[in-house]
Amino acid sequence: MSGKVKNRVLFQSRRLSIYLVHYSAGHRIIPHVDMVAEGRLYKLNCVLVKPRAGGEFCCERNIFNWFGRVILFRPDLYQHSVSRIERGNRWLLSFALTRP
Repeated sequence: MSGKVKNRVLFQSRRLSIYLVHYSAGHRIIPHVDMVAEGRLYKLNCVLVKPRAGGEFCCERNIFNWFGRVILFRPDLYQHSVSRIERGNRWLLSFALTRP
């Protein structure tokens, strides 16, 4: 997996985390499911900048997907991935909420 990822924590508490994530060209995220110790995990991803080529988000099941820009899903239940970024960068604002 070439390309760099910069993950900046904007806010973090026991139940809510907010991240600003930058993915550079060459990066991809292989299919996976996020593990949680207990409870339910919800993620709301807001794609701020889409790459010029590649970098498409894929999830087995979304709760909500608005034009591939605002996506609400359960990463603890459904496999998700991002295809290889061929050109450009991907910027993401991600909200992670853990519920009991």
